[in-house]
Formats: sequence, structure tokens, C-alpha cells
Amino acid sequence: MTTRVIIVDDQAMVRAGFAALLAAQSDLEVVGDAPDGVRGVELSRRTHPDVVLMDVRMPEMDGLEAARQLLEPPPGVLHRPRVLMLTTFDVDDYVYEALRAGASGFLLKDAPPGDLISAVRVVAAGEALLAPSVTRRLIADFARRRPAPRKGRAALQLKGLTPRETEVLELIARGLSNQEIAAALIVAEQTVKTHVSRVLAKLALRDRAQAVIFAYESGLVTPGEQ
Repeated sequence: MTTRVIIVDDQAMVRAGFAALLAAQSDLEVVGDAPDGVRGVELSRRTHPDVVLMDVRMPEMDGLEAARQLLEPPPGVLHRPRVLMLTTFDVDDYVYEALRAGASGFLLKDAPPGDLISAVRVVAAGEALLAPSVTRRLIADFARRRPAPRKGRAALQLKGLTPRETEVLELIARGLSNQEIAAALIVAEQTVKTHVSRVLAKLALRDRAQAVIFAYESGLVTPGEQ
């Protein structure tokens, strides 16, 4: 099955380079590109991609607002692509806001080509780009610098999880993969996948990215803890 991708970035060379790299993969198809958020949203509505590579800083409409419009579409618009944010900075508040809006993760523009290809596949599969240690550090830093406005409500929602589901959520928030969680809990990886699915469903979260943000906002995980 082919994954349909669009690239939204204000730099023509970036769009061309990424498009050439992705188009060379038999399972990936680049169905269009756009130079700003406004045209990126329009392109997505028209082409219905599986994944949108979205630059953070662009003219007309930045990537954050464009991601919001794609992930929270108006009534009558059913298509919701996965959004992967692109940034030139390893610490960027726009990225955090995008994660809270429902983006599936982010990737540095200077990442190796293989990382870009892998990132698109991971996001298309419904996972989130949260395993690298740098991402754990960034999200922890975000939680440390900013208050948790939903803590009361989020804490109440936590009570709906079983003890094992709560444990799995905590490990997700620490950046562990399903395989690593399975090893830590001494259970099968398929069992972990089942727990993750139940956690996301009970908390009405789209993916692991939102689960990490939720874990910090609820107070389940404290920034700086190991």
C-alpha cells in the first residue's frame, strides 16, 4: 500500500529535495507541495494525503495554524492527515503547540535522509516520533517551563485507567517504544500494543504524541524524573 505525502515548506530547494528523496521509495508517493500554510491546507483538502510534512515557520500562515486547521477541520471535512512538523531548531515552542494540537511528531530538517523516510513511514503507521532521547528532553523542558492548565481534568481522566494502563502511559511518556515497554514489564509486545490502544481510546487521544503531553499535564510524569 502506497503512502501519499505532501510537502509544505517555504523553501523551494527543501521541497524539491524532500520530494525527490521520498519519490524514490516504492511505498511512498509525493502528491504535491506548497510554499505556505494557506496553500498547504488547500492542497491537503484537495489531494487527501496520508502524511503532511509541515514546516514550522512560513509566510501567509505558519505551520502551527496550518496543522490546527488540518487536524481540527471544519464541519463537513472528514479527511485528517497525519502531520509531521519540520524545523531547523531542536527547541521550538511551535513544535510543542503542534503536538498538543495533534501533530504526530517532528523532525529536524538536517536529519539524515534515512531518518526522513523512516519518519514518514512511522507516522503513516499511526505511531509518533517520540522515541529519540532529544524528543524526551524537549518535551520535558516544555513541561518544566510552562504550567499544566488541564491538570485537574486530566488527573480525573487518569482514574479511568487500570494500574497497568497507567504504568504503560508513564513509560510512553518517558519515550520508550513498545518493544522497550514489553521488556520493562516482562510481557509480550502485542500485549503492550493492546494496552496502548486502550489508553488512547479511554483518554480520547489520537496518538503517542498526545499521550506524552497528557502524562505531563496530568502530573503522572514529572519533568526531570528518570
